[in-house]
Amino acid sequence: MTRIKLNYFLVGLAALLLALALWPTIPWHRGEGDQLEQIKSSGELRVSTLNSPLTFFNSPNGSAGFDYELAKRFADYLGVTLVMSPYNNVHAMFNGLDSNQADMLASGLIYNAERLKNYRTGPEYYSVSQQLLYRQGSVRPKTLADVKGELLVSSGTAHVGALQAASTKFPNLHWSETDKLSPRDLLQQVAEGKLDYTLGDSVTVALMQRVYPRLAVAFNVTADEPVTWYFSKKADDDSLYAAMLDFFSQISEDGTLEKLEEKYLGHVGEFDYVDTRTFLKAIDTTLPALQPLFMKYAGDIDWRLLAAISYQESHWDPLATSPTGVRGLMMLTRATASGLDVDDRTDSEQSIQGGALYLSRLMDKMPPTISKDERIWFALAAYNMGYGHMLDARKLTADQKGDPDSWLDVKQRLPMLNQKRYFSRTTYGYARGTQAYKYVENIRRYQLSLVGYLMEKEKKQAQEAAMQAQLGAGYPAVDSSQALASAP
Repeated sequence: MTRIKLNYFLVGLAALLLALALWPTIPWHRGEGDQLEQIKSSGELRVSTLNSPLTFFNSPNGSAGFDYELAKRFADYLGVTLVMSPYNNVHAMFNGLDSNQADMLASGLIYNAERLKNYRTGPEYYSVSQQLLYRQGSVRPKTLADVKGELLVSSGTAHVGALQAASTKFPNLHWSETDKLSPRDLLQQVAEGKLDYTLGDSVTVALMQRVYPRLAVAFNVTADEPVTWYFSKKADDDSLYAAMLDFFSQISEDGTLEKLEEKYLGHVGEFDYVDTRTFLKAIDTTLPALQPLFMKYAGDIDWRLLAAISYQESHWDPLATSPTGVRGLMMLTRATASGLDVDDRTDSEQSIQGGALYLSRLMDKMPPTISKDERIWFALAAYNMGYGHMLDARKLTADQKGDPDSWLDVKQRLPMLNQKRYFSRTTYGYARGTQAYKYVENIRRYQLSLVGYLMEKEKKQAQEAAMQAQLGAGYPAVDSSQALASAP
C-alpha cells in the first residue's frame, strides 16, 4: 500500500511539473475545454440575442423579454452573472459564437438541422410554424407557386431551409438572402410596403401585428417546429447540454416555464385588424393629451398599462357612459367614485387618479402568495367583475387541483363562473367570468401594442436625429445673417 501511494505521488508530482511547464498552451487555460466549467470559472454566462419585444428589450423597469428571463434564470442556476449582448441579425450572432464571443444564443431560434453540423441545441421551450407574410391590401398568395414578387429572408435562419425544402415541390420558387437585416427587420419592410414577401415565425408575427397591423399571413409554410437555444459543439463535452437539461426540467416541474410562456405568449392569439389600427391611430391623436396624467398617477403600475386599461374601459373618451351607469375614462361606478373622493367622473384627471388608486388598493388586497408579476391581472379581474368573484375563481381553481396563485390556471376557470353547475357552489354566485377573461386579455394586447408602437416611434426618431446630425456634419456652418444678406 505504501509503494502504491508513493507511485501516485510521483505521478501527480510529474503531472504538476508538466502542467506548469505547458501552462501557456494547455486548452483550459486558454478558455477552451469543458464548457460548463469554463463558464463557472469566468463567473459569466455570455448570451447573444436579437433586440425584440419577445426576446430581449429595455423596459422602464430594466431588461425584459422571454429569452432574457430564461437566460437570467439559467445564469442564476449556474451561479454566474448574465451578460446579454444584442446583435442586428442571426448571421452575426452565429459568427460571434464561432469567435468565442458568446457561450450560447438565446433569441427564439427555430431548430435547424443544418446547424447541427457545427452547433448543438438545448431543449425545446415553445414551438412555432413558419409563415409566408405579405402586406394587407395586396393580392394574397395561396401557395408558394403564387409568389411572383421579391421574397427575401435572413441568411442563417431556418427560413432558408424551409424554402430549400419547398423548392423541390415548387421548382420555380426564387428567393434571396440577406445578412444585413434580421427577420424582424424584414417583417417590418413587408408591413411598410418596401418588400413583397418574407418568412416569419408565427409567434413573432403575432406580436409584430400589434404594431404593424398591415403585416398579413398568407399561409403556413411549415408545421410547428421547436424553438431552442444554440451553443458550440465540442467533442466529448456534454457538460453545458446536461446543465440545460436539468435546468429546463426544474423550471418545467416548478411551473416557472409555464408562467413565463403565459407572460409573453399567453395573450397573443387573437388579432383584430380594424381594432388594432383604430387603437394605433388613437395613440397618435388622443394619447398625447392624456399621457402626462397616466404618468402622474400610475404609481407602481406601468403608465402604459394604466393607459391600456383606460382604453379598454372607455376608448379614452372622458364622457363615455355605459348602460349600467359607469362613466369616464376609467368607467367608475358612482359608489366607487365616492369612495375615492372623485367628484366628477367625467373629469379626466379625477377619473385617472381614482382608477389608479382603486387598482392599487385591489393589488394590495391580493393574497401575498401571488407573485408580484401577476398581481395586476388578478386585480384587473376583480376590477371588472368584483373582488369576491375573483376569490371564487381562485377557490374553484384550487378545488380542481390547479394553482390558485397562477394567473394561467385561474383565468382558465373564469368562464366557469357563468355556468350554473359551477357558480351554484361558489360564495358569491354568478359572475360574468367570460367577460372578465376577455377584459384582461384585451388590456394585455393593448399594452403590447402601445409599448411596441412607442418603442418603434422612439427608434425612428433616433434614426432621423442621427441622419440629420450626419447631414449637418457634412456641411460647413453658415452664418444666418450672411445667408439672408445673399438671398435674392
